[in-house]
Amino acid sequence: MGYQWLQIDNISYEDNRMRIKINDFMMSYQEKGSGIPLLLIHGFPLNSDIWQTQLKGLAEVARVITPDLRGHGESQPVSGVYSMDLLARDCASLLDSLNINQPVVVGGLSMGGYVTLAFYHLFAKRVRGLMLIATRAVSDSPEAQANRDKMSAQAREQGSGAIAEAMLPKMLAPKTLVNNPILVEQAKKIMESTSVDGIIGDLMGMKSRPDSTPMLPKINIRTLIIHGKDDTLISMKEAEAMHSAIPHSQLQLINNSGHLLNMEQPEIFNNAVRKFLQSL
Repeated sequence: MGYQWLQIDNISYEDNRMRIKINDFMMSYQEKGSGIPLLLIHGFPLNSDIWQTQLKGLAEVARVITPDLRGHGESQPVSGVYSMDLLARDCASLLDSLNINQPVVVGGLSMGGYVTLAFYHLFAKRVRGLMLIATRAVSDSPEAQANRDKMSAQAREQGSGAIAEAMLPKMLAPKTLVNNPILVEQAKKIMESTSVDGIIGDLMGMKSRPDSTPMLPKINIRTLIIHGKDDTLISMKEAEAMHSAIPHSQLQLINNSGHLLNMEQPEIFNNAVRKFLQSL
């Protein structure tokens, strides 16, 4: 995307965007604010730019950290399968590099929610609270796995732009698609910027991810589940099922929002997160 980086040791700076060596790649991330660390993980095929209104709107109550997962945004593409455990370990390594040793609030949207559940499974003691946003706990059905393969082939043959075109109508509420062309174009550009390696790595990782449903009753920390009422990509029933299974959970449903509810209704979303953080 044409950023010019200043290299200082293993960290690079460009405005509020930074890059740091994580495991086998250079990870880009954004950070703003102070207080309880809040790690926000984007979904497929997106990047940390989806959290711009959270970086601005929640900085007074939290240290907001928004990584670009490997192969997304300004993070280096790496070939191979991006398992949810791998992406969770990348996020943990980022926290280590930032010397964040205290328990953090981890939130993830869609695929980022799968990574969030993997993070809790691997590093439960590092988590103070969970936010499951426009996501589900169940694994892929055989039909969904077949669709991942088809989309991977499409990415190889036609590139990221074709994936963005296919995903865009599913990402936003019908009203948003009609009434907010600026947001529509922003979401499209974010998806178009994702590398083909990142797209295929995500798809293969999501295809093989385990069912997290058995873990839900064992989650013993406060959990905020947020879902858009007009989400056509993941049914509201998935959010309701997680809410029923997780003991210390609360469910926030947002009107007039689809899969990218944090971008479509940022004030309502941020207020819900702010109240959740205060409850901790």
